Amino acid sequence: MPSKKHSIIVHANAKKVWDFVRSMNNWAPLVPGYIYHQIINDTVSTWEFKIDMGLFKKKVEMKVKILEWKEPSKVTFELVGINEHFEGNGYFMVEVKNANYTKMTGYLEINSTGTFPNVTNNIMQPKLEEIAEELTIAVSKAIESL
Repeated sequence: MPSKKHSIIVHANAKKVWDFVRSMNNWAPLVPGYIYHQIINDTVSTWEFKIDMGLFKKKVEMKVKILEWKEPSKVTFELVGINEHFEGNGYFMVEVKNANYTKMTGYLEINSTGTFPNVTNNIMQPKLEEIAEELTIAVSKAIESL
């Protein structure tokens, strides 16, 4: 089961970080390979993005469902593939370090549910690590630029 957690110190107070991560509209466009997302309701959205797997590129469509907004510290979500066989989950966690610095952790786990899941999961692990790290850094930079 491929997963990756990445933490970063954001040069902003915890309220500013929370105000950003609590809205999918803020961080969906920061997913590497982002194409489009649509908000269905307060907790459900669909996302499209392209993944570069080395020899091939793949358009991935998924449903993202917010499981919990635990203000001011954590937003958790689940992922379900629409055009691919996978499921997963993730979160953004916000931890106060001091008045001007906040630790933000992004976590992402995706599991293949299709044919040959072990092979697919092994191929996905390095890409998942890259996506989780790039997304966390992009969110941090977006917050700091506000």
